[in-house]
Amino acid sequence: MTDAPLKILVYSDNARTRDQVRSALGTRVHPDLPELEYLDVATAPVVIANLDRGGIDLAILDGEASPTGGLGLAKQLKDEVAHCPPILVLTGRPDDAWLASWSQAEAAVTHPIDPIVLGEAVAALLRPPAS
Repeated sequence: MTDAPLKILVYSDNARTRDQVRSALGTRVHPDLPELEYLDVATAPVVIANLDRGGIDLAILDGEASPTGGLGLAKQLKDEVAHCPPILVLTGRPDDAWLASWSQAEAAVTHPIDPIVLGEAVAALLRPPAS
């Protein structure tokens, strides 16, 4: 395992939502994983540019963002970005699970953000696959 930080892109048009994600996850989501480094993004074009560029280990997209919601953006990224990293979407309610599935996101967590639930989901997505 490398000690290089894992780069997490956090997308929301709401700075408070981005702050809540960073606060919930902290600098290390699990002792077995490297530290986390965050890239805050407020617009969909910047998300696309960063994922096209590479170097992102996980993207967390706010499904409630406007004008471009994270669920539609996740679907677009999965369809268009070669080597797209795992995506976790933040949904407005548990009933939106079908939208998260449609978006091809690997995980979904509902608002309000629960630090334990978010941390477990992020840790699962960042762990290397078992061989």
